[in-house]
Amino acid sequence: MAYMEVLLREDIDNLGDRGQTVRVRRGYGRNYLLPRGLAVEASAASVKQIENEKRVLAKREARDKKAAQVALESFDGITLTFERKAGEEGRLFGSVTVLDIVHELEAQGKKVDRHQIRLKDTIKTIGEHEVPVRLHREVVVPIKVVVNPEGGLPANAATTNVPTGADALQASTQYSAPAVDVDEDDDDTDE
Repeated sequence: MAYMEVLLREDIDNLGDRGQTVRVRRGYGRNYLLPRGLAVEASAASVKQIENEKRVLAKREARDKKAAQVALESFDGITLTFERKAGEEGRLFGSVTVLDIVHELEAQGKKVDRHQIRLKDTIKTIGEHEVPVRLHREVVVPIKVVVNPEGGLPANAATTNVPTGADALQASTQYSAPAVDVDEDDDDTDE
């Protein structure tokens, strides 16, 4: 296999951090990393350029971390509230996605990129959820996301007794089929 050495200009998940020299497959480097400006090729001719890049990246890293520390204070104690249609068991008809969270944060005056929100899977249940926001690779702040059912809890939800577990099994075995009249005297055979 053909490999190449590249210097990363940005943090890339599952590959490396900014300023790091990594070995990648040639196609990935030439077709993805280099055209998007995420990396520069680490060749013998560009050693000086790479050293200069590392110094520049170190300065930018310090500046970005400082900005993330300042932004951390503005995210402290933030709570996002969403109303979604939900079933009786608390499952949503739909979900709360990363883009929903980004739009709500922007409505509150916070500027974040969707890639900074580290939500493993969409939120599909009502209740409180903690979602990490990665402002910098070393600065992660949790925000609270509260999902309420649309229109609040239904009035009969608290009084409805839905059997679960062993009660549901017992309730299902107590069901009896309607009686069917069977006429034994009625034979269809000709005698």
